[in-house]
Amino acid sequence: MNDFLRQIPLFSGLDDYALERLVAMSAEISLQPGELLIREGENGDTMYIILDGSLQIRKRARDGEIVLAERGAGEVIGEMSVLDQAPRVASVIALTPVHALAIDQETFMALLDWSPTAARAILRTFAQRIRSTQAALQQREKMASLGTLAAGIAHELNNPAAAVKRSAAQLDEDLRRVEQLTMQLDNLEVTPTQRAALKNLRAQVDQNAQTAQKLDAITRSDYESEIQVWLDAHHIAEAWEVAPRLVALGFTREKLETWDAIFAERLPLVIEWAAARGSGIALLAEIADSAERISNIVKAVKEYSYLDRAPLQKVDAHEGLENTLIILRHKWKQGITIQRNYQRDLPKLEAYASDLNQVWTNIIDNAIDAMQGHGELTLCTYAEPDHVCVEICDNGPGIPPETLPRVFDAFFTTKPVGQGTGLGLHISYNIIVLKHHGRLMVESKPGYTCFKIALPFQQTA
Repeated sequence: MNDFLRQIPLFSGLDDYALERLVAMSAEISLQPGELLIREGENGDTMYIILDGSLQIRKRARDGEIVLAERGAGEVIGEMSVLDQAPRVASVIALTPVHALAIDQETFMALLDWSPTAARAILRTFAQRIRSTQAALQQREKMASLGTLAAGIAHELNNPAAAVKRSAAQLDEDLRRVEQLTMQLDNLEVTPTQRAALKNLRAQVDQNAQTAQKLDAITRSDYESEIQVWLDAHHIAEAWEVAPRLVALGFTREKLETWDAIFAERLPLVIEWAAARGSGIALLAEIADSAERISNIVKAVKEYSYLDRAPLQKVDAHEGLENTLIILRHKWKQGITIQRNYQRDLPKLEAYASDLNQVWTNIIDNAIDAMQGHGELTLCTYAEPDHVCVEICDNGPGIPPETLPRVFDAFFTTKPVGQGTGLGLHISYNIIVLKHHGRLMVESKPGYTCFKIALPFQQTA
């Protein structure tokens, strides 16, 4: 056992007596495949030396577990939580039958007193583990954020795309019907007065169809009922379907009475033609609106990602915030009100645009989650002599005072296990403070949380 332990850097500086004491103060344990050695979130008071077998380190993420590493014979595991007396940041499970040596916290601290080389070795191991774990989780955080954004974009695109598809199908049907009705009208023998009335009616339908009537639901329902009763009384087919179209075109019962006086027995054909033509034009307008909505979303995504642009450039903070709101719209549109207090003449700043958008996304997404989909999000911008300042505030429950000092720490999260990596705000802090030489602060109390970002106008070399 002594020879095996001495090959491990942590114990290479110990003499035989110290090694014998270490073994005597430790306990040998065995695990079968699938058994947990360490559970994420539990307090850690024991470290382990793997004598034989293979273990896998896993951490819960939003959509499952991420494998951080595998450890085998001769490796040390669990020392990080023992050193900082913090909950375990990951779980460890046996892949094969495992034989290990368990060293409790008291024995481990004594080991560091016995051997300066052990202290140095554990610090090296500690640093390497943090770097590798953080790198893996940062990549996972980026992919998870990308997945969230992709889901949001897909959701936002689906609504106008579905509207285009639905309108196009209805338009095809309406155009065919309009063509049939127009041919029937053209074959009718009409008086000069009726022909002039048809011409005026065509112009009125075309004009009214471009601008939808703005009526509240009750008023619209009353108008439709009144028109339907009139149509039924005049033996107009499918009055229940024609009435809403006529109301949408702004036609009243008095207008129908005028048509009745002019067209007499030809009235049913004229009304059906007018309703079908107006519906077709309105559907074209809906398709144009939906296409514009899709175009705006694509534009926002392109600007959000800053495709084909230099990484360091002049950036409009308002554009970044607004594009982020578009990307995350599916999460806030149902119950969150956005208040904008923008300094409209805010100068542009020199920044890494995509990185800033990641910061806006992390903070706004956290605020939406904190409010659980209902509340008020306030975005405020203003200029200081050398900085652009952005405040992102919400009226959620607030951050508890005992956790507030740690919100920017790596791996720290108040979300349930598996719902957060604890890196979003840490990455944001690094982007603002280390990469942009700015400031990122937070203040919170029950019912109020506000992140304050200050970014210099110019980046120094």
